[in-house]
Amino acid sequence: MARLTALNPEEVTGKTKDLFNAVQAKLGVVPNMMRTMGNSPAVLEGYLNLSGALSHGKLSAKTGELIALAVSESNSCDYCLAAHTFIGEKLIKADPAVLHAARTGNSTDAKTEAILQLAKTLIRKGGLVNDEDVNNAKNTGVSDAEIAETIGHVALNVLTNYFNNVANTEIDFPTV
Repeated sequence: MARLTALNPEEVTGKTKDLFNAVQAKLGVVPNMMRTMGNSPAVLEGYLNLSGALSHGKLSAKTGELIALAVSESNSCDYCLAAHTFIGEKLIKADPAVLHAARTGNSTDAKTEAILQLAKTLIRKGGLVNDEDVNNAKNTGVSDAEIAETIGHVALNVLTNYFNNVANTEIDFPTV
């Protein structure tokens, strides 16, 4: 059972209503995570702003989804695993095997695998990586900008993982 209330988009007002309207216009629905984040418009707006900023970065949408799966697996977030598997399959059109491999930080592409391994290492080490961890990514062609964005994606997904794990958000995507 959910620990935090998912707000009804038809009943909210003010900043939360504005944010829900923007999400509805973009996605066609306001997912339960965002409906629950709406209890604090500051949290929902922060999430949307960071997500939006990262969508204009060097890393592709597919790589962002793969990072989300790697981080969500590390943090045992069933909501995010379901959401990002759905997005990966339906919107990014990634092969289910690619999505599944990402959960353990694996990829058939060496550069993608280096990014996923860096993401998993960031989680495992609480951000306290060493030179070898960073050089492993750089040695496969990952740029400083891509490393910076990987950190941004990890931070975004830690936010959503922790939020959903605390809220016990009702999963409104097909479960994995």
